Amino acid sequence: MISTEEIKRLSSGGGNVVADDGTRIGGIGQVYLDDQTSNPEWVTAKTGLFGTAESFVPLAQANLSGNDIVVPFDKDKVKDAPRVSDSDGHLSRDQEAELYRYYGLDYGDAGVDSGRSSGDGQGLGQGQGQGQGQGRGNGDGRGAADTVGHDTSGPTTDSAMTRSEEELHVGTQDQESGRVRLRKYVETEHVTETVPVRKERAVLEREPIDEANLDEATTGPAISEEEHEVVLHEERPVVEKSAVPVERIKLDKTADVEEHEVSEDVRKEQIDVDGDVEDTRR
Repeated sequence: MISTEEIKRLSSGGGNVVADDGTRIGGIGQVYLDDQTSNPEWVTAKTGLFGTAESFVPLAQANLSGNDIVVPFDKDKVKDAPRVSDSDGHLSRDQEAELYRYYGLDYGDAGVDSGRSSGDGQGLGQGQGQGQGQGRGNGDGRGAADTVGHDTSGPTTDSAMTRSEEELHVGTQDQESGRVRLRKYVETEHVTETVPVRKERAVLEREPIDEANLDEATTGPAISEEEHEVVLHEERPVVEKSAVPVERIKLDKTADVEEHEVSEDVRKEQIDVDGDVEDTRR
């Protein structure tokens, strides 16, 4: 079992409550002591958004690892633990029994205690000893620190109450929302072009004999057999293809900012005064 002295040492170390596999459950919050034995029995782990919620974890099977408290429960188990009210610094027997049942532990003889008192830091060892030993016994309700009145809900430790309230801290977390890829593929398109082609054909021309062509016409034998051949040519379409660059395409990123509303309940402590008293607000 973890001792009170070990808990006092953890108070200034900024330790965490962690699972057996090393997963962080949450920061160490409050440690609750047994009213009769003063042994640490419960610890709260700071869970929820920005650690604004605290979940109770039993210390019966817990161990220490450096500044951390190692418990045999996973993070989801602890986060889903029953939420109990401890406004008076104690756990009632019903609350404690409910927590024991949730964690599958035997409540045993723990039900004879009226509750558990909370502490933090060095106040675990000193706050309980001084508050119980010195805050009681004087008829006028004054202890060693000369406090005015006495605390009817527990040990008298101070002459005032501290009013606290929760603050909402909102931030953002970056997460992947999608991916875009550039992929190049080939598709075939049928293209039709019109090109002029030249084709030669034979034309028979007849010329009458006159003085201009008489000499050419009478050259050679008067009567003979002969052949004259003309070679004809024609053009045919020729297709050639070549790859040429036409444009460059690349991916870039831009960010748009949108306004999102976040709603959450925050608790504020209020202090009411019963009786006739002068309010000396500073």
